[in-house]
Amino acid sequence: MSNIAIVYYSQGGATAMIAHSVAQGVNDAGAHAQLLSIEPHQFIDGQWHDDALLMRLAAADAIIFGAPAFQGGIAAPFKAFADATTGRWRTHDWRNKVAGGFSFSYRSEDDKRDTLDFFAALAAQHGMPWADADEADIAPRASGTQRGQRGIQRHPGHFPAVTAPGADVDAAYALDPADVIAGKQYGRHVAALVARLAGEVLESPAVLARRAREAAERRL
Repeated sequence: MSNIAIVYYSQGGATAMIAHSVAQGVNDAGAHAQLLSIEPHQFIDGQWHDDALLMRLAAADAIIFGAPAFQGGIAAPFKAFADATTGRWRTHDWRNKVAGGFSFSYRSEDDKRDTLDFFAALAAQHGMPWADADEADIAPRASGTQRGQRGIQRHPGHFPAVTAPGADVDAAYALDPADVIAGKQYGRHVAALVARLAGEVLESPAVLARRAREAAERRL
């Protein structure tokens, strides 16, 4: 069973909700998701420190990054975490692990795109192949879907889709339910990619439960 880590920073709750939906998608696909949150207590004199979390990331088969987009770029706490991974770059701990990412923005998709580009660049620095969103999952809800006063239209690749304007950055109440669905789809997509690269065949918990029930019935 693949072990997929989701390391994220959330200020107001929306990014955390997406992280949990991604984890659910990973688990639904038959892999194991572990949620790792970047927290204030991990900062000492302005620098991020958590060796135990870094060890868990080193043991994972894939790492998915998550953070809200602030003022057109990556949130500072996540940037501090990324800076602290330099030692892992020297020892190639993350090399060849599948990487992915998601972001939240209540402004334009350009803010979020810069954050996703940061994740992709971080992955490239560590020698990690990038798992983009599966357009087959996103495209069906992109056709003509608009939301909010600005009439924002969804397009394949805008994952998660841009949310409506709100008073607070990363506010949970501003999260579109469609973004939660997209998170589950993305989690399943990353889990399936990791399985294919490892030569595994993933099955959902429902299928595994059915097979166990059938096996038990045969023994009766």
